Amino acid sequence: MRYLHFGMLLLSALVCGTAYAGGGPLGIDHEIGFDQSGIWARKYQTALEVGVIATEIGGALWLGSDDEMGHVFWQTIDSSVITGIAATVLKKTTGRARPDQGNNPNRWFRGSCCESFPSGEVSLQASFVTPFIVHYAGEHPWVWALELLPLYDATARLKSHAHWQTDVIGGWLLGSGIGYWTAKRDLPFSVAILPRGVTIGFSKRF
Repeated sequence: MRYLHFGMLLLSALVCGTAYAGGGPLGIDHEIGFDQSGIWARKYQTALEVGVIATEIGGALWLGSDDEMGHVFWQTIDSSVITGIAATVLKKTTGRARPDQGNNPNRWFRGSCCESFPSGEVSLQASFVTPFIVHYAGEHPWVWALELLPLYDATARLKSHAHWQTDVIGGWLLGSGIGYWTAKRDLPFSVAILPRGVTIGFSKRF
């Protein structure tokens, strides 16, 4: 679970850099300065989300499950889908209000209006990068740089006042944990349920 420690180290730097007494389950939740300029603009956050989804689907379909990297792409699809379902269930269950819904990190169980915990976008980024880190970090340590994706997204969501610190930490842990589990499975669920003609990879047909 070394990669989780690395991710938490990055998050600690993010949180502690501006931390002071706050609220929430860890006592660290507080608003930071609002900023949606430059690289923190919402359009870039959305572009990253769409880009990751397109990359993992495109990579899986093009390379196929028989290819080493293609196999990892199929694992990321499993990871992202399962993480997305888990995050949605948690959002509906916890009903936590976002910072822009009253600036109170202790408002939980508020119903369908409030879905702050965990951050779905951060969990997506973590679920995408983790299978690659698990598979390649031993031989290619530079792959740890992929953790910059959830780090960027966590920072952007905090600056947008869309999430609390524990929301992005929870999302990062959720995506990383499920990503680790799917990376350890020999046969991805998506490969098992889809026709062989789909998972074999389009690159092998041309």
